[in-house]
Amino acid sequence: MFRKLLLVRCCILLLSVKLLNSQNESRKVSQTQCFCELQGQVDECCCDVETTDEVNSQHIRPLLERLLRYNYFRFFRVNLKKECPFWPDDSRCMLKDCHVDSCSEDELPSGLKNDIPTAMCSPEETQELELSKVDESLTVDEREKFETWKEYDDEKMNFCELDNETSESSQYVDLLKNPERYTGYAGTSANRIWKAIYEENCFRHSKAKNVFNRKSIADLCREKRVFYRAISGMHASINIHLCANYYFAGNLLKKARWHHNTAEFQRRFDAATTSGEGPGWLKNLYTLYLLMLRAVVKAAPYLEKESFYTGVKDEDLAVKQLILQLIESAKFCPRTFNESDMFKGQSAALKEEFRLHFWNISRIMDCVGCDKCRLWGKLQTLGIGTALKILFSWELSSSKELGQSKHFHLRRTELVALFNALGRYSTSIYELQTFRHLEEKVQTNDEL
Repeated sequence: MFRKLLLVRCCILLLSVKLLNSQNESRKVSQTQCFCELQGQVDECCCDVETTDEVNSQHIRPLLERLLRYNYFRFFRVNLKKECPFWPDDSRCMLKDCHVDSCSEDELPSGLKNDIPTAMCSPEETQELELSKVDESLTVDEREKFETWKEYDDEKMNFCELDNETSESSQYVDLLKNPERYTGYAGTSANRIWKAIYEENCFRHSKAKNVFNRKSIADLCREKRVFYRAISGMHASINIHLCANYYFAGNLLKKARWHHNTAEFQRRFDAATTSGEGPGWLKNLYTLYLLMLRAVVKAAPYLEKESFYTGVKDEDLAVKQLILQLIESAKFCPRTFNESDMFKGQSAALKEEFRLHFWNISRIMDCVGCDKCRLWGKLQTLGIGTALKILFSWELSSSKELGQSKHFHLRRTELVALFNALGRYSTSIYELQTFRHLEEKVQTNDEL
C-alpha cells in the first residue's frame, strides 16, 4: 500500500514538473515572438537587420542625439489649429501632458525670431532676397499670380501639405520640451485616424477587403509595398515610443513616472496578440529607417551647401559638422535603399498616385484630437514626405543634379522634420534592444 502511494506521488511530481516546464517553454515562446523576424535582410532594402542595429547604436543614434539638441532642429514651426478636412473631431486625450506649449519670442535664437521669411535666412540669402526686388513694375495682381504658379510648381514636387508659416495660427514648438510619449489618446478617434490611413490612403490588392496582412502585401508591386511598409514603420515607431515612455500613475508607495511597459509592448507586437503580424510591423520600421538614411545621403550635395542658420555662429558650424558626419555614417551599405528601380516601365504611372496618397495622409494628421500626438504625427509625416521628395522628385535623377538644381528647394521646416523623424526611428530601433533585454531579464527570473 505504501509503495503504491509513493508511486502515485512520484507520478504526480513528474507530471507537475512536466507541466511547469511546458509553461516555462510557452512563456519563452511568448516572450520572443515579438522579435522572431528581426534578423536577416530588411524587406525592400539592401542591408540586414544586424548591421543596421550595430551602425545605428554606435554611430547614427549618438550623432542624432547631439544634432537634435541644437536650436536649428529643436524649434519646429507648426499649425496645430487647422481644422480637420475630412470629419469633425472634438476628441480629447486623457492626460494633461497631451497639451503642447508654444515658444515665446524670447526663447528663440535671433535667426528664428519674427514671422518674416528673411528671419530664417543666412545673411547671404537675405542679401540675395533684397537684390531680387528689382522689378517693381509688376502689379499686385501679377505678383499674386506669380506666387500661385510658384506654389503650384512646389506642390507638384511635395509629398505633404505644408503649413502656411505666415499664418497667425502657426507657432514655434520646442520639441525637447514636448517629447513624444504616451498621452492616453486612444479609442474611436485614434482608431479612425489609422483606419483612414490604411483603408483609404494605402494601396491595397483589388481583392483585399480592407485588410493588410502578409499575403495581401506580398501580392503588391514593389512601389505599393514600399508605401505600405513606410506607413507601417511609422505606426510601429509611434507605438514603440508610447510603450517606452508609458505613464504609470502613482500611489502611496510609488511616485508617478514614465517608464518602459513591456506588457503593453507585447500586447501591441507579439505574434500571438496580432494574428502573427506584429513582428512584421517591427521589421517595417527598419525599411523606413533605411529609406530615410538613403534620402539623407542622396541629399548630401544640397545639405553641404545649407548654412543651417540660427544666428549663433558656433552652433551653426557645429550643426554643419554633425550633418557631414551623419552623411558619412549613413553610407554603411552601398545603397541602404535603392529607389532607382522604382516607377519604371508600367509602374511609372503610379508616381503621381503615390504622391497624392501620401499628401492625403499628411492632411489626415490635422484630424488627430490630441495636440501632442498631432504635433509628432505632422512632424513625422512631413519628415517622410521630405525623404520621398528627395528620392522621387520629378525633375531629378541623381544626387549631383539635386545639389545643382535651382528648382529643388527644402524649407527649414522640411529639414527639421526630416532629421527629427529620422531621430524618432533611430531611437525606436534602439528601444527595441531595450525591450529585448527587459524580456530576457524577466524570462531569466522566471526560470530561477
